[in-house]
Amino acid sequence: METINSKLISWASILDAKTREQALATSTLPFIYPHLALMPDAHLGKGATVGSVIPTLHAIIPAAVGVDIGCGMIA
Repeated sequence: METINSKLISWASILDAKTREQALATSTLPFIYPHLALMPDAHLGKGATVGSVIPTLHAIIPAAVGVDIGCGMIA
């Protein structure tokens, strides 16, 4: 696990620059609470980072859930 900053934590062992940049941008949204988390399968997405957990306070982001939910993850 890597704490990138107070609003972004990553469990991804490989995180490319574009994915990191996208997740950092999302983590700065004022309604993200307490922090955004990147799972091991995190990668660049259209709008939201695929493989991210985005908890919010008083907000809903339906577009953050894509058709590839759970891709690459084995429970």
